[in-house]
Amino acid sequence: MSAMSPEVISRDRARRIALAAQGFARPRPSSAPTVRDLKRVIDTVGIVQIDSVNVLARSQYLPFFSRLGPYDTGLLDALRDRAPRHVGEYWAHEASLVPWPVWRHFRFRMDRAQQDAWGGMQSVAREHPDVVAAVLAEVAARGPLTARQLEARMTHDHDRPRENWGWNWSVVKRALEHLFWSGEVTSAGRTTQFERRYAVPARVVPPRSREVLSDPPSPEESFVALIELGARAHGIGTEQCLRDYARLWPEQARPAIAQLVETGVLREVRVEGWRRPAYLHREARVPRKVHARALLSPFDSLVWQRDRVRALWDFDYRLEIYVPEAKRVHGYYVLPFLLGEGLVGRVDLKADRAAGLLRVQRLTWEPGRGGVSDRAELDAELDLMAQWLALTPASA
Repeated sequence: MSAMSPEVISRDRARRIALAAQGFARPRPSSAPTVRDLKRVIDTVGIVQIDSVNVLARSQYLPFFSRLGPYDTGLLDALRDRAPRHVGEYWAHEASLVPWPVWRHFRFRMDRAQQDAWGGMQSVAREHPDVVAAVLAEVAARGPLTARQLEARMTHDHDRPRENWGWNWSVVKRALEHLFWSGEVTSAGRTTQFERRYAVPARVVPPRSREVLSDPPSPEESFVALIELGARAHGIGTEQCLRDYARLWPEQARPAIAQLVETGVLREVRVEGWRRPAYLHREARVPRKVHARALLSPFDSLVWQRDRVRALWDFDYRLEIYVPEAKRVHGYYVLPFLLGEGLVGRVDLKADRAAGLLRVQRLTWEPGRGGVSDRAELDAELDLMAQWLALTPASA
């Protein structure tokens, strides 16, 4: 590390770096987005979080709309579900879509399934090893299978009675999730009901990516690769930002950061107003101006790290899905509104499919925002989203 004082970067500049790193400095395509456009988004952010809440749209679809505008979601499904698959699923930053070259770097987490997985998944391997072995054999022989399909095939001794684990999962479902965490089975896609279709990796990983199965990296190599992925996707960030991207522990992240600084991939800097040191990726772009306009999923990678969002934008954001309705401040499914270089508002949205309407349940502007120009920009973005969802925008 240099003995010189780190460069000081203004917050304005840090915001532009962050937005460019997440793909918001690029103009949206002028015509219908293609598979190539979706791959570019995937390769830019590296990890796309999945969530089952469907009050508006499944969360994995929203980051692509935010960066590309209206697109055919079937193209994304095909990248996950149809050979040759471009992405797989794993516990990266929560449940996520990841390209196969990134998937391989979670081998260390797969190998630690018995130590790191949720309690129910740990206990099933310890208490029911026969069920785990039988589930793996069945998936290997007959997959892809959903949990329901597999349960129907297993004997009653295995899947009944259902025990009170989490979401009332059966022992078969818990065995599947243990095998998924440990990398012995993976996802071959989802059904229209959002059920994961389980298969062994050899049936899912495309031939061009088979080295992810035969040549696993060391944990230390993976920590370096995942920290660089977080640094590239953030552009600039603290240790906390970089390790949160792939949910690494401090003891995994710190040696990796030191190595990346030593090799010149990262440079230590200071961001105006930040208490902690920050790290700038050597390929981070610094546009003069960013002219973005996007409604962001609550699970968009731009807003994953809440301390970072507060430090960059003075935007105090939290997910209120699990907050009792009477205690919610901004609503149930609240999307930050990105305009220009700022997070200027919060929009609680609902796709009322029965009525064919996109409903604004609640709208909250940041102090000093919400004038005529801001409202016109939001209306235009809501019109685009309604068009994408085949709905009609309803007034706030």
